Amino acid sequence: MPPAYDIRPYHPTDQIQLIDLWQQCGLLVSWNDPGKDIARKLKVNPELFLVVLDEQELIGSVMGGYDGHRGWINFLAVHPKHQLKGIGRALVLRVETLLRELGCPKLNLQIRSANTQVWEFYRALGYGDDNVISMGKRLIQDD
Repeated sequence: MPPAYDIRPYHPTDQIQLIDLWQQCGLLVSWNDPGKDIARKLKVNPELFLVVLDEQELIGSVMGGYDGHRGWINFLAVHPKHQLKGIGRALVLRVETLLRELGCPKLNLQIRSANTQVWEFYRALGYGDDNVISMGKRLIQDD
């Protein structure tokens, strides 16, 4: 990664740029309030919530998580004009390192089934299909 980029923990002053990044990357869905997603993340493993800056512009993010059994990657995003420069890879490797330091034995992530470009990105980083079905249940509505 070129030295101009700075990977660091998320800071509340990043919120406006971060939500804009997620919007530009197609990560926002109608049933999740991104401000609430950020606030929730800051209560659990905030040190695993990373952003990348190119000078003052926020161009990448990743939310890592660890529950003592498995680690997770969520909201990996790289601004479209900065993709294919190694930024996503650098974010994944950094969060993997942080999780390994916490004793995390395995890392999971979810990809929307139609997002085949992202499948190939993760495969190139050593991730594979665990042959499981991901299920979810909404406990709190973000109206």
